[in-house]
Amino acid sequence: MKITAVTCVKNEGPFLLEWIAFNRLIGVTDFLFYSNDCTDATDRLLDLLQDRGIVRHLPNPAEGRNYQMEALKAAAHEDIVVDADWVWIADVDEFLNIHAGDHTIPALIEACGNPQAISLSFQFFANDGIEDFEDKPVIQQFTRSHNPDLWGGESAAEVKTLIRSDFPLQYYGAHRPFFRKKLPPKKRPSWTDGSGRDVQHRFKVAANPRRIRKFPARGARDLATLNHYALRSLDSYLVKNDRGDVNREHRNFDDSYWRDRNDPAWQDLSIQRYLPDLERELATLKSDPEIGALHDEAVALHRAKRDELLKMAEYQAMRDQLRAASTLPPAEEKLLQRLGLTA
Repeated sequence: MKITAVTCVKNEGPFLLEWIAFNRLIGVTDFLFYSNDCTDATDRLLDLLQDRGIVRHLPNPAEGRNYQMEALKAAAHEDIVVDADWVWIADVDEFLNIHAGDHTIPALIEACGNPQAISLSFQFFANDGIEDFEDKPVIQQFTRSHNPDLWGGESAAEVKTLIRSDFPLQYYGAHRPFFRKKLPPKKRPSWTDGSGRDVQHRFKVAANPRRIRKFPARGARDLATLNHYALRSLDSYLVKNDRGDVNREHRNFDDSYWRDRNDPAWQDLSIQRYLPDLERELATLKSDPEIGALHDEAVALHRAKRDELLKMAEYQAMRDQLRAASTLPPAEEKLLQRLGLTA
């Protein structure tokens, strides 16, 4: 089975090898990376991996700021995508944790009945007080999340989607594919959630603007969950906030993104079933002296960027604000306050 993963990156150098190694373990056979404006060796590492035949690496074709959608539009015409049996569109901080069969994508597809699309619900993993960046697997370090059935004050969670080659595609979205609105009902694709159940009709036809890319998470994760490590360490989150054209001087920092994803109420170690094989796969990749050296350079540049940022008062203030922030999501905290259940 030919499974192509498509992703867009900017300054993800320290995390590339883990994501590639993990996805190879679960059955991804091909990788299409788009990168833009990298300063941490991400692009050079991807070029080297392309030379080794491990990935395909292209510059992001976006002419404006809509980097992901422009890249996905271009990806639909690349042979590595056109010739794939399945396409998996995800980010480098997202790991597909498969509970079915031998814990691979083919096993998930079989358990879901081989539909034309499978949408997997996010589970956001908290920072859980980890401040220092460490060069070891993300899936090993971060083990706590929100209650998987509830997130950010809602029962609905966002999804990412595996897409079969015969899906009647109009265009790829970052979270789910879209088909023509006038497609006759009998020609609409078969489409399940991560428990093999049919997705909700209004999600499938994109009829509900509020739920175009999400649906209720309860009961939707029996066969697979999408672990999302959006925060990682505090060090890495500070670096992540510098990836755009950030100028935080004289502007208050909004910590709601952090707080929504930093709920440590639930411990989930299930993805660590992959760790022994992941560590072996990583060791194999790093045994190539040039790959190992570029990975180490990316790690050093990541730490250097953190040090550079923390010389600035605005990033010191951001760090202190995040350290002190409540681990209750804002919506949950407001509800508890209304009920008189907090001090």
